[in-house]
Amino acid sequence: MDHIRLGIIGLGKMGLEHLKNIADGRCPRVKAAAFADPGPDKLRKALQMVPEAQPFTDAEKMLDSGAVDAALICVPHYLHPEYAAMCFRRGVHVMTEKPAGVYTRQVRMMNDAAKDSGAKFAIMFNQRTDPLYSKAREIVAGGLLGAPKRLVWIVTDWYRTQAYYDSGSWRGTWSGEGGGVLLNQAPHNLDLWQWIFGMPKRVRAFCTAGKYHDVGVEDDVTIYGEYENGATAVFISSTGEAPGTNRLEISGTLGKIVIEDRRLKWWRLHEDERHICFNCSDGFAVPGTEYEEFSAPAPDGHPILLNNFADAILDGTDLIAPGEEGLNSLCISNAAYLSSWTGAWADIPVDEEAFEDKLAELCEAEKR
Repeated sequence: MDHIRLGIIGLGKMGLEHLKNIADGRCPRVKAAAFADPGPDKLRKALQMVPEAQPFTDAEKMLDSGAVDAALICVPHYLHPEYAAMCFRRGVHVMTEKPAGVYTRQVRMMNDAAKDSGAKFAIMFNQRTDPLYSKAREIVAGGLLGAPKRLVWIVTDWYRTQAYYDSGSWRGTWSGEGGGVLLNQAPHNLDLWQWIFGMPKRVRAFCTAGKYHDVGVEDDVTIYGEYENGATAVFISSTGEAPGTNRLEISGTLGKIVIEDRRLKWWRLHEDERHICFNCSDGFAVPGTEYEEFSAPAPDGHPILLNNFADAILDGTDLIAPGEEGLNSLCISNAAYLSSWTGAWADIPVDEEAFEDKLAELCEAEKR
C-alpha cells in the first residue's frame, strides 16, 4: 500500500478542516475514503471537497463497510473513547482529536483496547510539531538545564467571545464538553507541560466557572503543581483575557529557557547554581551565563500529524503523539477540577470515583 484509506467520524469544524487538508493534497499518503456524520448538510459539504468518498450517516456502518482501514475521530469529547473502542474492535487504526476523553477511567479503557487490538493509535496534539517546544523538550530531557526547578506557563491567548459559546448547545457545559478551557482549549498546553517537564505528583487548583462568560464551566484557571524532586509548576489559562499572553518559562540548576513571541531564549549557567550557592564566598555574586536564541515559524501541525500517522501505519514510523499519552494531560485536568471542587490538594493519579461523582452532579444540575 502507498496510502491509507481514512474515514473521518464527525464533520464539524475540525473534521472538515482535516478533510480540506487531505483534499488539498497536503497529506499525500492519506486518501479520504469515507466520512460519517448524521447531518446531511455536513455530508454535502464534505462531498463537494471529495466527491469520490463514501458518505455515511452512521459511523459503525462506515467501519463495517470495509471502505477504511483508519479513522480520524472528530466528535464531542465524551464520545472519543466510545468511537475509538468501536474502531479497535474492528482492527481499524485510530487518530483522535484532543482531548482523549473527559475522565481518566474511560481513557484508560480506551488505551487498553488500543493495546489489545494491535492497531496504531495517535492523538491530534499538533503543537508537539512546533520546533520551539521540541527544542525545549530536548534541552530539559538532555539534562542541559540541570535539575528541574520550576515551570511557569501563562497561556491566556485562548480568547473567546460569548458568541463562541452560544454557537452550539453543547459548548460551555459539563454534560456537552466535560469542562471549559482545560478540556477544550488548553489540552495542547497541558500535554506540552508534561511532555517537556514531566508529570506532577499533586496539584492545587482554582477553576472559576463563568468568570468572564455566561457559561457553567471554567473560563479562568490557575494550577499549582508539585513534583517528587521538589520542583514546582504554575499554569494559568483563560478564555476571557485580551490581549492574551503565551509565555512559557522553565528554570533549572543550570539555567533557564523562555518561549514567547516565536522565540526560545536560553540562558546557560557556567556552573550548577547549587554548587555556586554553597561554595561562593560572595553573598551577592550572580552566576555567569551564556545566551542562545532560537526562532522558527509556527508549523501547521495538523497535516504533519496526519502524515506521521500514515507513515506509522505504512512504514512503522514512530508516532509523534501516541494516543495513549492523551491520558497524561487528562490526569492533570481531572486533578485540577477535583482540587477546585474540594478546595484541597488532588493527587495524581486522580481519585477517579470522587471525580466522576462530582462531574455527574454537575451534569445533573445542568439538566435541572
